[in-house]
Amino acid sequence: MTSLTPRAEPVASRKALAAASRTGHASARIKKKATSPVASAIAVLLAVVWTIPTFGLLVSSFRPEAAIKTTGWWTFFSDPQLTLDNYQAALSTDTQSGLGSFFINSFVITIPAVIIPICLAALAAYAFAWIDFRGRDFLFVLVFSLQIVPLQVALLPLLTMYVKAGLAGTFWTLWLSHSAFALPLAIFILHNFMTEIPKSLIEAARVDGAGHVKIFYRIMLPLMTPALAAFGIFQFLWVWNDLLVALTFASDNTVQPMTVALANLSGTRGTAWELLSAGAFISIIVPVAVFISLQRYFVRGLLAGGLKG
Repeated sequence: MTSLTPRAEPVASRKALAAASRTGHASARIKKKATSPVASAIAVLLAVVWTIPTFGLLVSSFRPEAAIKTTGWWTFFSDPQLTLDNYQAALSTDTQSGLGSFFINSFVITIPAVIIPICLAALAAYAFAWIDFRGRDFLFVLVFSLQIVPLQVALLPLLTMYVKAGLAGTFWTLWLSHSAFALPLAIFILHNFMTEIPKSLIEAARVDGAGHVKIFYRIMLPLMTPALAAFGIFQFLWVWNDLLVALTFASDNTVQPMTVALANLSGTRGTAWELLSAGAFISIIVPVAVFISLQRYFVRGLLAGGLKG
C-alpha cells in the first residue's frame, strides 16, 4: 500500500496541471475573441445605435417649437436653429407649465432615499458580519430572501399604512418606501464586503481596547468606501429614474418627482414636444453625470466583494 502512494500523487498532480492548463487556454481564447477587431466593431456599432436616440433628443431640446412640430431632428444639419426657450420653460417653477419644482423634488426625494438605507445597511451588515448573536444566520438568510419579493405586492399595503398614519402626500412615504425596498440588497452587498476584511485586523483592534462602535467608525467605514459608493450610485440611479413608487405614493403634485411630471405631461400635453424633449434630457443628464463622475468607485465596489483580502 505504501508503495502505491508515491505513484498516486504525481498522477493527481498531472491531472490538476492539465485541468489548470485547459482553463488557462480557454480563458485566453475568450479574451482573444473579446478583443478581436470583429468584437470591437460590434461594440462600437451597438454604442452608436444606443447613442443616436439620445443625440436626437438633445438636438430636439434646442430646436424651436415650430421646427420640432414640422420637421425631424435630423433636418437640424441642413437648417440649424437653436433656442434656449425650451429649457427656460422646462426649468420654470410654475407647476402648470414648468418642471423646475419637480426637478427639485427629485433631489429632495433621492438624496435621503440614498443616505437612509446606506446608514441602516452599514450597521446591520456589521452586526451580521462581526457580532455573534443567536439567530444571526437565520435573520441574514431572511433578509437576503426579501430580495426576491416583488415590490409590487407591497405597494398597496404600504399605501394603506401611510394613509392610516397620516403620511399620505408627504415625502416620508417615498423616503421610507425606497429605503425599505433597498435595504435587503444593501445589507447583502455590504455584508459580503465586510466579511472579506481580514479577521486579524478586527482582533488587533479589540486587543487595543476598541469596542464595536470604534471598530465600525475607525476601521470599517474607511475600508468600506468603495462598497458604500457603489451602492450609493446604484440606489441614486434607481430612485431618480423610478416611476412606479412615485406614482403610487406621490399623490400630491407638491411632492412628485421629475419622472411623474414627464409622464403626466406626455399624457395631457402630448403636443408640447419642445417641453418634453428639454425636460427628458434634463432628467437624463443628472444620473449620467453622477455615474460618469463616480464610475471608478462603482467598479471597485462591485469587484471588492469577490476578492479575498
